[in-house]
Amino acid sequence: MGNILGPNNTKPRERAPTSEVLPGEACKRQRLLSTSYEDNSRLIPSLPDEISVQILARVPRVRYLNLKSVSRAWKVALASSELFCLRKELGTAEEWLYILTKVNDDKLLWYALDPLSGRWQRLPLMPNVSVEDEAKKGLAAIPRRMWNMLGSSIRIADVIMNWLRRRDALDRMPFCGCSIGAVDGCIYALGGFSKASAMKSVWRYDPVQNCWTEVSPMSVGRAYSKTGILNGKLYVVGGVTRGRGGLNPLQSSEVFDPHTGTWSPLPNMPFAKAQVLPTAFLADLLKPIATGMTSYRGRLYVPQSLYCWPFFVDVGGEVYDPDINSWLEMPVGMGNGWPARQAGTKLSVTVNNDLYALDPSSSLDSAKIKVYDEEGDTWKVVVGDVPIHDADSESPYLLASLLGKLHVITKDDNHNIAVLQADMQNDLASSQSLSSSPDSSFSELAESSGESETDIWRVFASRSGRSAELVSCQSLKV
Repeated sequence: MGNILGPNNTKPRERAPTSEVLPGEACKRQRLLSTSYEDNSRLIPSLPDEISVQILARVPRVRYLNLKSVSRAWKVALASSELFCLRKELGTAEEWLYILTKVNDDKLLWYALDPLSGRWQRLPLMPNVSVEDEAKKGLAAIPRRMWNMLGSSIRIADVIMNWLRRRDALDRMPFCGCSIGAVDGCIYALGGFSKASAMKSVWRYDPVQNCWTEVSPMSVGRAYSKTGILNGKLYVVGGVTRGRGGLNPLQSSEVFDPHTGTWSPLPNMPFAKAQVLPTAFLADLLKPIATGMTSYRGRLYVPQSLYCWPFFVDVGGEVYDPDINSWLEMPVGMGNGWPARQAGTKLSVTVNNDLYALDPSSSLDSAKIKVYDEEGDTWKVVVGDVPIHDADSESPYLLASLLGKLHVITKDDNHNIAVLQADMQNDLASSQSLSSSPDSSFSELAESSGESETDIWRVFASRSGRSAELVSCQSLKV
């Protein structure tokens, strides 16, 4: 039989060995636990956050989107203004190119190009902005020929062929006819049409936060206005607004201070040449409109036209001088020779204090780059045969200043968006030694240069464009 278990014959249970904890070891263990907690709360374990931020400030910005998924603390740090201020101090701020496109379903899409890596990033969608619903007869009541004068980055043919054929197009496309500007490290989208009404709203894209936010509105609703940057402020002039008789061109202008977030009025553009038309009939028939705007050597230059669809008559332009807060007449040669694009729209860009424009001439096959000679008050050809292939595009090209060089954004034969970079230092020196006449300058340059002009251009970057149309572009250094 088995043994009977009882208190006297039960084997004693073995007890775990114990050791005495000394006071010094308890303090050491407490310090280890505290250090472990501090490490978990730091950006990089075992490093002070000040050193970690110094490290992050040296990481290429294109990596930030992925790095934000490391932890909540990293996401906050990578979107902090302190980090980007440090990048400026260290000289690690990067200049990116931002391109606005319009796709088939009437959506506006932004893409950002990092020129160092050649990688593209898509920006968050612009918000769906609209004014109060209006009766659809409001759009129908707008005379068709008034729509035709809306010169902008979206080609006039698109306005006529598409929007007038589909009266609800403006309902589906917020920011239609908005103007784009970039100041203080942010992109601004100003006004535009919504439900056939010109909007006052202004939206700002902050690349640090990677989001759109609404800021103070303009004093008046505008569409297809012109923007420029001067002394760290955003200027907007002209455009059109909706009146009782349809769309009315605006002579007003205003300026936005990004530091105070406020708008201030400026003197109206005089449109002086529109005031000296010989008859009241012509004065009523021909309407003045601003067709461009650029900041050049401390002033704002606004080329102007008189229009009566389908005719646009160049009338020079006017210059805003911030020192005297007044408008002056544009130099004659500058205004008369300023190259025009579609429907009188005049694009230009300032690169290293030189003002450039692209002259499509009679066909895009003979497009030329011109530079303005302030001393001689003339436009001189510096590059011919600009490689623009997509002549049938709604908007065949844009101009940009990036990394101190001139860039042309266009569509190639495969319908890809191509960013072409020009190296024209030698050509500028050659052209300045030739005749001041634009035509003879070009011919002599073509004969004297042994290098093919196509070698001036290189494809700096490209991406699939499919049916996207080019609308606008800006460069930002952040």
